[in-house]
Amino acid sequence: MPTKNQKSVSIYTDGACLGNPGAGGYGVLLRYGPHEKSLSGGYRLTTNNRMEILAAIEGLKALKESCNVNLYSDSRYLVDAMTKGWVKKWQKNDWQRNKKEKAKNIDLWVMMLDLCQKHQVTFSWVKGHSGHAENEYCDQLAVKAAGQINLPKDDGFESSI
Repeated sequence: MPTKNQKSVSIYTDGACLGNPGAGGYGVLLRYGPHEKSLSGGYRLTTNNRMEILAAIEGLKALKESCNVNLYSDSRYLVDAMTKGWVKKWQKNDWQRNKKEKAKNIDLWVMMLDLCQKHQVTFSWVKGHSGHAENEYCDQLAVKAAGQINLPKDDGFESSI
């Protein structure tokens, strides 16, 4: 369980999709004191929401030990799902959003909940494309990753269509 003596890390994330669904990418910037690390990757067919969630997952997975994390995203879907308890409610209801509708991106939400057990994560929304330097940088990483050739398959998405 996270403690006050843990390292405090900032993670900035963004996802992009060239078409929705379409080729997608994610970009991540991790910052711990003066240290920075960038991550990016993409998939041949996915959605923007999946890339937003995956960016956060990849950022958290990159941490080598349990940390206090401030995670910044321009995705209301991600931030609201985590801060308003939607994901835990969906999980409790056997991944149903309501009586008629199954939750989407269950594979990613399961990973996110697991990572949030390891780290103390505070999710914060930032307005996208508004000059926020770290968000703009992550957007560039995500768009570049989405534009690569020979991207791998997003099994979680392609198996659901």
